[in-house]
Amino acid sequence: MTNRKKELSREEQEEILRTLKDRFEKNMNRHQDMEWARVQGKLESSPEKLWSINEMERTGGEPDVVGYDKKKDEYIFYDCAAESPKGRRSVCYDQEARESRKKHQPETSAMEMATALGIELLTEEQYRELQKLGNFDLKTSSWVQTPANIRELGGAIFCDRRYNTVFVYHNGAESYYAARGFRGSLKV
Repeated sequence: MTNRKKELSREEQEEILRTLKDRFEKNMNRHQDMEWARVQGKLESSPEKLWSINEMERTGGEPDVVGYDKKKDEYIFYDCAAESPKGRRSVCYDQEARESRKKHQPETSAMEMATALGIELLTEEQYRELQKLGNFDLKTSSWVQTPANIRELGGAIFCDRRYNTVFVYHNGAESYYAARGFRGSLKV
């Protein structure tokens, strides 16, 4: 993954804000009782987080507001693309797993890419919350944050939705597939 400057030009800022506003207005079920003007104000006052949101969009995540933390005064964004973001697939779980592969190492891993984008992988709980807002990952799957005790034994977990049910599975952390990526979250 190439290192990109972590700031957007004025034109890029305007473009991502237009995209986010359109998505916000088309998906009000994800953020009832929230006002776009307040969300936009938070994004405009956090240029580095707006850059991360733009990276979520650039890699196919279709980020949208899914919650608001009143105590911290933060809006919560998740990747809301119907399938695991296309620009974040074919990655193993983390750097240790990637480096352990003797052959066919992927360029990066889910954890490394999330760090580079300035976001976090969804937890299993967040993934289940997302699934209450729609039907996601009907054809793909997404790595989620893996508990340390599972990771220490070489495994990692991922989720998807099949048969109108959210499933949690395990795999070796070094595995990667064309239909598995990861979804991220960001608080602004």
